[in-house]
Amino acid sequence: MLRGRVLNGLSRASGQRHRRLMSVWKDVPKGPEDAILGVTIAYNKDDNPKKINLGVGAYRDDNGKPFVLSSVRAAEAKIQSEKRPMEYLPVIGDKEFLSNSLKLAFTEDNEFLKNDLIASIQTLSGTGACRLGAEFISRFHKSSTGKPLVLMPSPTWANHPGIFRDGGCEVGKYRYYDSDSCGFDLEGSVEDLKSAPVGSVVLLHACAHNPTGVDPTMDQWEVLSETIKRAGLLPFFDMAYQGFTSGSLDIDAGAVRKFVEDGHRVMLAQSFSKNFGLYGHRLGTLSILTDSDKEKMAIESQVCRPSRQLLIREQLVLSRSDSQPLIFGPPAPHVSCSSSSRSWVEPCGQTLQFKDLEL
Repeated sequence: MLRGRVLNGLSRASGQRHRRLMSVWKDVPKGPEDAILGVTIAYNKDDNPKKINLGVGAYRDDNGKPFVLSSVRAAEAKIQSEKRPMEYLPVIGDKEFLSNSLKLAFTEDNEFLKNDLIASIQTLSGTGACRLGAEFISRFHKSSTGKPLVLMPSPTWANHPGIFRDGGCEVGKYRYYDSDSCGFDLEGSVEDLKSAPVGSVVLLHACAHNPTGVDPTMDQWEVLSETIKRAGLLPFFDMAYQGFTSGSLDIDAGAVRKFVEDGHRVMLAQSFSKNFGLYGHRLGTLSILTDSDKEKMAIESQVCRPSRQLLIREQLVLSRSDSQPLIFGPPAPHVSCSSSSRSWVEPCGQTLQFKDLEL
């Protein structure tokens, strides 16, 4: 009898709690539609046989299918045959992958690389690299206004402002695209950068500017480099399309290398989603040039902290809930772009360049 009364009481209390919990989130509004993903949704709903998907930036073959280079497939098969262990990676990432990423960006002969003065960490593609960079800037690099200010080209990738704001930075703009000439507005860019607060960060698209496709010439990059140096600004390169503009990985990294040669302590976000066709693997790096081993170690230790949290939050980690970088992706790039093999570099450049020219 007593047991029955207790259970009935618990049941009524549970029902009341259940009713209260059901209304906890009733005031949450629906978030805005993603403009980029919305194009793909509209594409999928369209029954026109001649439709073309101009939404998410994913490379496709002539039949509209995902494109993966044969060298990457070969590297994948090699990895599977070796039956590599699936142990946790260090928080900083796969060291061989990081080493080869730096060589692709800066060349093997780069003095900072040879002297081990580039702080780097494996990230969740270029998006994760930008976010980690934003959080690092917000904590350790203020402009003369006392706030972390990041100046972005107008226009820029639609996600850039949100990524850097969520990372704790204030966001501004500088002129970039000239709609009258459909070209780069060098005069406007220089004027805006000259008037920027000292210590501001300047976001630069290393090549294949998104969304305009308009890049500065090397002579114009030289002017930008000198302007940014004189104004006391920090260059932050986002390189998501290395190999897509000219067909040469070296030429497409020319702006980054020019700035390093000119003495800038650049920050660099790299993505390998496009040039490896590994979109779902979320492969990227964040690199920061330093002046001493002490600086390098300190920066890597600080960047690793938000990296652990970001890996947990990133929805594309799928079922992983730990704080180590993804292990499935890195072996393919560092096998296929290692210094002992050019089987990826040359086909990558030729294929991407020629297919872009056809478009």
